[in-house]
Amino acid sequence: MTKLTTKFEQALIYATQLHANQRRKVDKIPYISHLMSVSALILEAGGTEDEAIAGLLHDAIEDQGGKATREEILQKFGETVVKIVDGCTETDITPKPPWKQRKIQYIESIRNGSDSVKLVSLADKLHNARSLLIGYRNQGDKLWDYFSGSKEDKLWFYGELLKIYQQGNVNFMTAELKQILAELGNH
Repeated sequence: MTKLTTKFEQALIYATQLHANQRRKVDKIPYISHLMSVSALILEAGGTEDEAIAGLLHDAIEDQGGKATREEILQKFGETVVKIVDGCTETDITPKPPWKQRKIQYIESIRNGSDSVKLVSLADKLHNARSLLIGYRNQGDKLWDYFSGSKEDKLWFYGELLKIYQQGNVNFMTAELKQILAELGNH
């Protein structure tokens, strides 16, 4: 059983401060709710404290300051955490490269990533997929208007990642992601 220390508490506060003005695309709820959900999924899957912290911070470099934020994460939470966050970061370039290019690079990063990177990525994608399914049930096809990629693009991206996740340490999250993607694909 993973024991959480003050390091986790500090990461939760840091993530809350970093993402204070950020909201989810579809439901507009505070972004920290996504980060807490990802971290919770990691812990429920038996992840370590560092993996749970990386779950809280997995979007920090990409969405909140790039290289400067990466350096802060390294200083505050250590090399293990920053390596996981690096592995889960699509890009730290502004403006962001085109959608398809970013997704192909992300797929390769996850394919070549450590088990910890794969676990954090899986938790992130599962929570995103849960949110997509809820959004789809509430809004129908209008949901896809919130995103850069089309429904088909999103399902392709998640499907490619699912193949990678299934090659590793399969847990409850892999099965649930597969089920959600099947449901989204049937509409």
